[in-house]
Amino acid sequence: MSSTEHPRTDVSPHSAPNGSSFLRFFHSTEDLIAAGALVAMVLLPLAEITIRPFRAGGIPGSIPFVQHLTLWVGFLGATLAAREGKLIALATGTLMPKGRVRTVAAVLAAMFGGAVSAILARGAVDVVLVERDIGSEIALGVPVWIVLLVLPFSFLLIALRLMWHVGESWSQRILVALGMVTGLWLSNSYEFLDGSSAWPWVLLVVVAAVAGAPIFAVLGGAAVFLYMTFFVPPAQVALYAYDLATEPLLPAIPLFTLTGCILAQGRVSERLLRLFRALVGWMPGGTAVVCVVVCAFFTIFSGASGVTILALGGLLLPALLKDGYRDRFSVGLLTASGSLGLLLPPALPLILYAVVAEVPLEDLFIGGILPGFLLIGLVSVWGMREGVITGAGRRPFVTSEVWSAIWVAKWELGLPIVVLVSYFSGWATLVEVSALAALYAFVLTGLIHRDFPFLNGLRSAITESVVLVGGVLIILAAAKGFTAYTLDADLPFRLLEWTQSQIQSPLLFLLALNIFLLLVGCLMDIFSAIFVVVPLISAMGVAYGIDPIHLGIIFIANLELGYLTPPVGLNLFFASYRFDRPILHVYRAALPVLLILGLGVILITYVPWLSLVMLELLGRR
Repeated sequence: MSSTEHPRTDVSPHSAPNGSSFLRFFHSTEDLIAAGALVAMVLLPLAEITIRPFRAGGIPGSIPFVQHLTLWVGFLGATLAAREGKLIALATGTLMPKGRVRTVAAVLAAMFGGAVSAILARGAVDVVLVERDIGSEIALGVPVWIVLLVLPFSFLLIALRLMWHVGESWSQRILVALGMVTGLWLSNSYEFLDGSSAWPWVLLVVVAAVAGAPIFAVLGGAAVFLYMTFFVPPAQVALYAYDLATEPLLPAIPLFTLTGCILAQGRVSERLLRLFRALVGWMPGGTAVVCVVVCAFFTIFSGASGVTILALGGLLLPALLKDGYRDRFSVGLLTASGSLGLLLPPALPLILYAVVAEVPLEDLFIGGILPGFLLIGLVSVWGMREGVITGAGRRPFVTSEVWSAIWVAKWELGLPIVVLVSYFSGWATLVEVSALAALYAFVLTGLIHRDFPFLNGLRSAITESVVLVGGVLIILAAAKGFTAYTLDADLPFRLLEWTQSQIQSPLLFLLALNIFLLLVGCLMDIFSAIFVVVPLISAMGVAYGIDPIHLGIIFIANLELGYLTPPVGLNLFFASYRFDRPILHVYRAALPVLLILGLGVILITYVPWLSLVMLELLGRR
């Protein structure tokens, strides 16, 4: 996975002062509305927790309002991601040689993205008009169609930003504008495609994806073009975006992301580093083990390994080097540790997988605990081996320092306890727990420790989380339309038939699945892969007798490994950027831990006991 990166040319104070003033005002307003929606998502569940003991039923309409606010945060966040050049795309664009080839690819990708965004914007207008005629309400008399206005607005703004950011050449921008006009024409004349062959459109989608088109445009484009060949209007695909407002678990994703971004703003990592150093620094490889645990802790709440590497790399790499660890080992350890923690609750991939695969989230949380600790343990053992070989910085165990570090980090240690106890005790729903976690993180870093300027730090965390969430949720919206088409076309059943004709053994199926997911993981980020691949493999897992929870753990473990797989594993690029090391250096550094984690994934795949034993002990199997 990568983000589309383009020069920031939307503001030009010297050439167009009036225009730049308007753009600054527009951007500030855009930021404010998106931030306000996210803050409201935090406050409503917190108010619900507070009021529920005293008022039966809690706050009227709080749940549907929070769900519809998720729609606003997701799509406004996507417009901010487009503004910052951070829409998620396949990493294949980065493999193209610089110069004319990459420029042509960028223009093609932007043309395709602009065309699809224009089509979806036109379809979203139809959705708004239909909802206005129906007159349905969210709650308390608030009409649904008012909320849905964010859909055409966001799709259109994304199209315009793809056009503007394609380059400084007006000829390039005009080409993208022509793509947008073509998209609008197709959306109004889709009968032109009725009965036509789908293969030219499939080829166009594949070429655009390889060129680096945003993944939401690839999935949305595949859905609208294929649907239009069956005389189905684009509004059908845009309508599925509204499903974001009907998923009960989905609001937890932006709230846990906000928690991770707030923690990254503060000095939480320094306090945890001191604590775990005091506890295990006497062991061989103690500092390496500490870095693994701290990275896993952050990844649980951020849900994105790149965030962990960028946020903690500047602290942890110097700590390792200072204690005498080799540079290549240190870079490889942190590159791998950035994706650890994705199997531990309440990691965001677990929540998304439960939503897409329609499996019990509690079971997925429980099933991921042992496999998650297994992967962390394997990397920690590798770190201990390095400590034995090099004799790197062991520290004496000092009881007074342990108690002092525990006291300083007591609030950090309380966060996972508050989250897990609140959720598994049934005291709060997952969405309420995620809001509580965001509040806890803010109080911890902003009020108790005062790690950052109160308003500036909170604003930075909110903006970062909105952009991250927007880049993910707009993919989910497009993926829902694409998944609906695959179901209408009976593609999962056909794929299952073909697979069963080629592979009879469940063991061979799991091996093929591992290889396939490894390839997927090195091209896509884990969120995109969940939306695209899970609907296709869920039925196959059932057909081969694989427990749905075990299949989910296999899936996420493989995607963790994909983050480290050359040539385009995401962590490799983040580590190269953060540690200022050549990409080939990072490849070599990550190879040993890639093999170690590969062993872990094989164990998770072929020993289902790891994923299911705790469920059996708790009577859930």
